Amino acid sequence: MVRILACSFILILAGQADAQAQRRPDTLAMPCATAANIVKSAGAIVMGTGPDIYDRYVATRAFCQRDEEMVPRWVGARDTPACFIGYVCERKYGDPANR
Repeated sequence: MVRILACSFILILAGQADAQAQRRPDTLAMPCATAANIVKSAGAIVMGTGPDIYDRYVATRAFCQRDEEMVPRWVGARDTPACFIGYVCERKYGDPANR
C-alpha cells in the first residue's frame, strides 16, 4: 500500500513539473502567418509578444464577455514588425470604477 502511494505521489509531482514547464507561444520567434493561424485555430490563446509581455488574443467575438468588444491588434513577428494576428477583448465602457 505504501509503495502504491509513493508511486502515485511521484507521478503527481512529475505531472505538475511538466505543466509548469510549458511556455506560451512567442510571436517574435515565429512568422506572422504562423502566429495568426495559431490564434485562428485555437479561438482564444495567450501569446507572448516580447520579453515578459503577453496578452490574450481571440479570433471571434464568441471568446469575449458581453460587456467587451473586439479590438484589432498588430504585434511584432519574426518576419514583420506589424503582424495582424487577431483581436483582444476590451470593456466597452472603459474602467468599471468610472461607471
